Amino acid sequence: MAFWSGITKILSIRCAAQLGLVRRALTTQIKTVEEMKPGKTHFGFQEVEEEEKTKKVHEVFETVAEKYDLMNDVMSMGIHRVWKDIFMQRLAPTPETKLLDMAGGTGDITFRYIKYLQNLPASQGAQGARSSVTVCDINQAMLDVGKQRALKLGFTPELCGVDISWVCGDAEKLNLPDDSFDAYTIAFGIRNCTHIDKVLEEAYRVLTPGGRFLCLEFSQLPNSTLQWVYDQYSFQVIPVLGQLFVGQWKPYQYLVESIRQFPNQEKFKSMIEDAGFRQVTFENLTFGTCAIHSGFKL
Repeated sequence: MAFWSGITKILSIRCAAQLGLVRRALTTQIKTVEEMKPGKTHFGFQEVEEEEKTKKVHEVFETVAEKYDLMNDVMSMGIHRVWKDIFMQRLAPTPETKLLDMAGGTGDITFRYIKYLQNLPASQGAQGARSSVTVCDINQAMLDVGKQRALKLGFTPELCGVDISWVCGDAEKLNLPDDSFDAYTIAFGIRNCTHIDKVLEEAYRVLTPGGRFLCLEFSQLPNSTLQWVYDQYSFQVIPVLGQLFVGQWKPYQYLVESIRQFPNQEKFKSMIEDAGFRQVTFENLTFGTCAIHSGFKL
């Protein structure tokens, strides 16, 4: 009883003001990017200069890097692990698959790629094949966390048989050659980018002909009742969890606002097609809480 009394006190004293801000944000009418002046974009529900968004997003992930994975577990009650497992199953890489794991800083997708390859039957392995993955993230702090996790898990090239490169880079202007990867994955990262169209164009450029683009991202629930319940949890609980577990609520207010701002499944599918990808499909997970979008460079 004393524990729950303490929690109640923390919520009321430390988070009441934040919750009020979040409730007001939920009812605010937000402009679409098309309605904004040139050079303007969204940072959550705020309208900011494009350069300012890049800086603010960088600050968000600098702040949360150390506890990023913990908060993923807390906010999703562990379901994000299932989503990422399904994501890797849909990719179904082979030992020859050269992967670019974009916005992959802490290594969650890369480590699943390695484990997937390790669990393949010996008959599916290519003779002498050497697998490789490039983990690219704009935030060095996130990459540093990923490198530390790789060491703890024993995922060094010598031990796991996969060459891992950790690269600090911008998804909108990759310093990587054309036609150089068989697969491009981005999980819960593309909505943080200022120009999603440029990210998709770069993904298309660096993929080999026949290469596959795969994106896991929060999306829109088609059921209005479920969407309302999800919004209540997202806007009124997640920032509080951020305050309790990380000591910061603002990064998590941005998180939920950025989810609301991201295009729905059909619109994002069209954006992927506009970048040149073919056979574009999407698969809803957990009633549409998030979706896997897939496309091929043909």
